[in-house]
Formats: sequence, C-alpha cells, structure tokens
Amino acid sequence: MTDRRALLDRLPVSPRFWRSPLRGTWLTSVLGVVLLAGVPLLFVTGLLSYAAYNPDLSPLNDKTPDKGLLGFYLFSWPTDPHWLYRVTQGVHVTLGVALIPVLLAKLWSVIPRFFALPPVRSAAQALDRLSLLFLVGGGLFTFLTGVLNVQLDYVFPGSFYRLHFYGAWVFFAAFAAHAALKIPLTVRAFREHGGPLAYIRSTSAPVSSANDALTAPDPAPPTLSRRGLAGLVGGSSLLLLLTTAGQSVGGPLRRTALFAPHGGGDPGGGPNGFQVNKPAGLAGVTAAQTGEAWQLVVTGPGGQVRLSRADLLAMPQHTAALPIACVEGWSTEDQLWRGVRLRDLAALVGYEPGDAPDVLVESLQLHGSFRRAALRHNQVRDPRSLLALQVNGADLSPDHGYPARVIVPAAPGVLNTKWVARLSFGRVL
Repeated sequence: MTDRRALLDRLPVSPRFWRSPLRGTWLTSVLGVVLLAGVPLLFVTGLLSYAAYNPDLSPLNDKTPDKGLLGFYLFSWPTDPHWLYRVTQGVHVTLGVALIPVLLAKLWSVIPRFFALPPVRSAAQALDRLSLLFLVGGGLFTFLTGVLNVQLDYVFPGSFYRLHFYGAWVFFAAFAAHAALKIPLTVRAFREHGGPLAYIRSTSAPVSSANDALTAPDPAPPTLSRRGLAGLVGGSSLLLLLTTAGQSVGGPLRRTALFAPHGGGDPGGGPNGFQVNKPAGLAGVTAAQTGEAWQLVVTGPGGQVRLSRADLLAMPQHTAALPIACVEGWSTEDQLWRGVRLRDLAALVGYEPGDAPDVLVESLQLHGSFRRAALRHNQVRDPRSLLALQVNGADLSPDHGYPARVIVPAAPGVLNTKWVARLSFGRVL
C-alpha cells in the first residue's frame, strides 16, 4: 500500500506531485487581478482595430464575413483624432505582448487543477472546468496568433483576421465567465491575506484553508521568494514592454524595440527614410508599371478621367501631417504628405467636394488581401485625405507607393493603398 501511494505521488493527479510553496489561491488571485485589468482593455482595443477597417462598408474590407451578431458594435470609423489608430493598435499589441508572462504565470499557478481527480464533482465545478478549457485554449491560441502576426511569421492555415477575431471572442467569453466565478474567491483571499502588495512583501506562505486546492500539502523547500517570483514575472513583462513599445511610441524608444519587426532604426535615410511594411518588389510592382506610361483612372457618374502624374501635379496641391500605423502595432511619427485631395478627385467625376461619396481604391499590386479596399465618405471628404505624390518634400519612393498612394487620417496602414491605379467613386462592392 505504501509503495502504491509513493507511486501515485509521482503522478500529476496527486496533490503531492505539485510541491512549490509559492502556489496558492493568494498568488492566483494576484495574477488574476492583473489580467482582470489588462485583458478587457486588450479586448476593447482589438474590437476597435476591427472597426477601423470599416468591415460593414464593403466585403473587400470584411475579413470575417460570417461574424453575424459579433459585429453588433460596428460604427463608422472617424478621422479625428488623426493618431487614433496609432494609439489603439499600439496599445493593443504592446499590452498583449507585455501580458504574456502574467498569463503564463497564471497558468503555472493553477496547473494542479488540470489534473485533479475526479474531474467533476458538481455542476458548478463542471462549469468552472469548461470555462478553463476555453480560457486556456482560447488564450494561448489568441496570444500565439497575435505574436506570430506581429513578427510577420504567421504560419496558421486560414486568415489571421478571422482566426484571431473568433479566438479572441472565445477567450474573452471564457475569461468573463471565469472571472465571475472566481471574484468571490479572490475577494476572500485578499481579505484573509492582503492584496498584491501584501503578497510581494510577505516572506512566508499563508496558512492554507482546507478548501485551497492550489496550496501544496507537502511543499518543497523554496527556491524562489515571493519577491523573486514577482520580480521574475513583472521584470519579464517590463522587458517585453520596453522591447516592443518603441515601435509605436517612436522617437529614441524605437531603437529599444528589439523584438518588434519594425522597431529598429528607420530604413535608409532622407525624406523616405521611415518604416515600410511591404516593399514594391515583394508586392510584385515593377518600374515598368510605375513609369511614364502610368495613369490614374478616376470613375464616377460624370464619366471616366485618366490622369498622368504630371496632370496630378498640375492640380491644387495640399499637405497633411499624418502617421502610418499598421495592425502589427508599428507606426511612424507624422510624415508631411503632399498631393491632391480625394474630394477634389471626386469633383472631377461629378461630385461636389462636400458630397464626395465612398470610394473603391485599386492598386497595381496583383496579390494581397487589401490590393482593393473601400474608404467611407467621411474619410474621402476629410481635407487631410490625399492621393499623395510626395512625402517630406520629396517624391515618393517605390517602396512608399510611387507614383501615388492614398493617405487618410486615423486609417489602418493597409487602407492607405500604395501604387494606386484606379479610384471608383460611388457605390463600393
């Protein structure tokens, strides 16, 4: 019998297998409170990122066409403030990366519960374990797809937008259910032992209650103090924050964004020396397509107009100081763009500038999800929305969209179409 018990204690299903003196409801509650503050903000900024694409405007913009009721909150994305998407997406990506150590520590703190026997003792426990299944699976999937996309190394089959969108909904629904079930336990743990700061200051394990299934019944000698654990998790999050935030904050911090694909020094120098997501070569756009034979086709109810780059330069030129901000979380500081207002181009084909409609923008790029995209009428009418021909006093470089690109305030980078070939004003399909 003794040998059988000793063998059982070597298996994860035995509470004596898990011997860390740091585990317990108090630690789990501390980590849970951090996630309770961060995950809702992460979810909301993710929803805002989705809304910024104006997916209800055109199927071309909608990468989750079967979302159904999950699109209940969609609204027309504004153009003010012009840095809106830069901030919301920068927060989303940076916060998501910084929360990874906290999420992993939380999973470590509750891992004994995954092996507890019997697996279900009551209806409440069944609900709790079901929420854990979706919480852990949805959380790992959502964070993993997000990190891979940020690193430009997305390897999952299927669209990132669709998988990340639905994974986030599964994760957050499970998170909300789990939080509702565990808040009373968290409150009780804090009343008995103190809050997060009390946990860090404490040097000895609290007296465990009979119902605390996370506290080791036979704890091993400590190899890490409470402060050490807090420092490890907090320091890891801070390190990830410092090596990610610079890609969206910009300035000197951009050089600290070592783990961000666009976080290093600006590519090249001169007026076009700022970040590029997809260069012309990768997009398949050649010099022959963008040379002297290039023409912009503008269509509307008043007919069709073809404009060379010289024709566009002869039109009234306007400037706008706007950033480029992409879904991967990177962004530039404001660049000074110069070109023709989109609403002035709409006037060429039968619209009053103040009544400019939605527009379908088509690129010379042959492949890619957003080589064709739609802009809403409020974006077209904004005086800062340009078909840009120059940036920072120089012609656009090929990688930045020469001979002409769209630039719109507060719009995601993929909607600022490069190598524009056609603008179709009116109904977008």
